[in-house]
Amino acid sequence: MTLRIDIGGLPSEQLRFAASPLAELTAMLHVLAEPGHHPQLAGWAAGVWAGLRPELAERLREAEFLWRSSQADFLFPARPRPTLAEELDDVDRIDDETYVTAALVTTCGGSRVHFAAPSPLTDATARERALDLAQARGARQEAFAERLLADPAAVRSRVRHTLEQCAEAFFDAAWADVVVRLATDLRLKNDLLRHQGVAAALASVSGSVTLAPDGDCIIVDKLQDKATAARGTGVTFIPSVFAGPHLVVVHAPGWQPVVQYPVAEPGPSGPVSLETVTLRLEALAHPVRLRLLRTLARGPHTNGELAHAWELSPPEVSRHLAVLRGAGLLTARRHGRYVRYTVNLPDLTALGTDLLAAVLR
Repeated sequence: MTLRIDIGGLPSEQLRFAASPLAELTAMLHVLAEPGHHPQLAGWAAGVWAGLRPELAERLREAEFLWRSSQADFLFPARPRPTLAEELDDVDRIDDETYVTAALVTTCGGSRVHFAAPSPLTDATARERALDLAQARGARQEAFAERLLADPAAVRSRVRHTLEQCAEAFFDAAWADVVVRLATDLRLKNDLLRHQGVAAALASVSGSVTLAPDGDCIIVDKLQDKATAARGTGVTFIPSVFAGPHLVVVHAPGWQPVVQYPVAEPGPSGPVSLETVTLRLEALAHPVRLRLLRTLARGPHTNGELAHAWELSPPEVSRHLAVLRGAGLLTARRHGRYVRYTVNLPDLTALGTDLLAAVLR
């Protein structure tokens, strides 16, 4: 299971390594929304939440679907700028159709197929389908999707203002320290690219990123089978202090490929019992359960959502979920007529950082 980026015929200068204030802010926002993914940053996240004004804290919660379980593609600039304001200006230049589609994918938990033509901005049936998907995710997601479809300009302006308030509240101070570490990493990557070539530069990004033997494809080891092409656009690699263990890849059609990678690996996990390890490894010894687990690691999902996402029958998904629950890796909670399944991240972490990183990539 890999994500492949076709770079056949791509000039070396179109393989870029650059820091992005907006991408790093997105990584920070994800930490604040999902601190369980980042135990090494729990203290930082708690301190930020404690210092936030109530109004800003509520704004972050109402828009957190743009960066919580997955991140909206427009938050990862293909051509990073020196300042957050410049990158937000670039986001403002994206047309409503592209922006709304990217936002709905993360908010509703569907795929871009759900929001292809006809557009939910203009077609009533498509709009209802989008709202049904959002409703299954929760009341906040439904409310956000309704506002987004009713008045995209107002939502876009509010999201930008929220990000600008984050800069004042915590990002600017953190960025002043982070940018030094990113600059050090970028010097290493660009030096490797110039003097040792693409393969060496990719190897330094992550052990999960390699160059195909023929040199025409970047292979990213993730629990999904996807492909995209960088010919004519290039590939941008963005280092992050706050992203680990995630390896984020923008690969949707119409978007230039962007890879955000952590500059440091997470620390080792603590020991667990052999009996527990055996039970959980047996539960994970099936590719379908691994794929379900990866999806659930991005946020709570219903049986129906998982069946649709992976083109499986609901009874088949139920059987796999029962095995994962029996191993203590999942929790089920009922919300009205929906039962949502959530990964027990501490228990998953106990199996080892390699497994955790593979699932969260």
